[in-house]
Amino acid sequence: MTDKLSDLPQIDPLLFDRAISHERLQSVPPAHPPRILMLYGSVRERSYSRLATEEAARLLAAMGAEVRIFNPSGLPLPDDAPESHPKVQELRELVLWSEGMVWCSPERHGAMTGIMKSQIDWIPLSVGAVRPSQGKTLAVMQVSGGSQSFNAVNQMRILGRWMRMLTIPNQSSVAKAWQEFEEDGRMKPSAYYDRIVDVMEELMKFTLLTRGNADYLVDRYSERKESAAELSARVNQRSI
Repeated sequence: MTDKLSDLPQIDPLLFDRAISHERLQSVPPAHPPRILMLYGSVRERSYSRLATEEAARLLAAMGAEVRIFNPSGLPLPDDAPESHPKVQELRELVLWSEGMVWCSPERHGAMTGIMKSQIDWIPLSVGAVRPSQGKTLAVMQVSGGSQSFNAVNQMRILGRWMRMLTIPNQSSVAKAWQEFEEDGRMKPSAYYDRIVDVMEELMKFTLLTRGNADYLVDRYSERKESAAELSARVNQRSI
């Protein structure tokens, strides 16, 4: 198998933790690599949130994860199309497939973009009695055109909590992102790049620790008292 570190020239191979494993974390290994879904919040031709996401995806693949990146281009506004829309179905199927996620948004007008929020809004809180996002790990990142800010990642943390996800402590915020990428789209070596490495390492560790136990970790007494029909009715309120 081709050494995946050969595609990561910014990495010091003597320091990179590519041996993140169940054995080291004393967890039970399931039958497949960790499944990570990555969402980004811009459809510009040169989207820095997409470029940062692709760098993070390379790192996760080198650590042993199976990674899929969702392209938001063509995703309709929430409630402006039926749930059967192909892009909506693609997104929801990827959410069900995943065990962890990475959300990366530009900061626009001091907030995450509408494109980022639309993707999250299309993820249902419940499908019947199944919560698609509940118990999955989450890492949040943002890119900014100006000085460093944390508005977008802070908002995404609130959304992650609302979606009942296990949001890791670390996060990434890349300031003046237009300076941080080469013409070919690869990220330059920097403290910002190193932080993305840190965040992806932490995401892998939390995912390995919690997968297989996620349903139990977020199991709730109050919800065990509800029927599946009652649960579905409560979390899928169409009147608001």
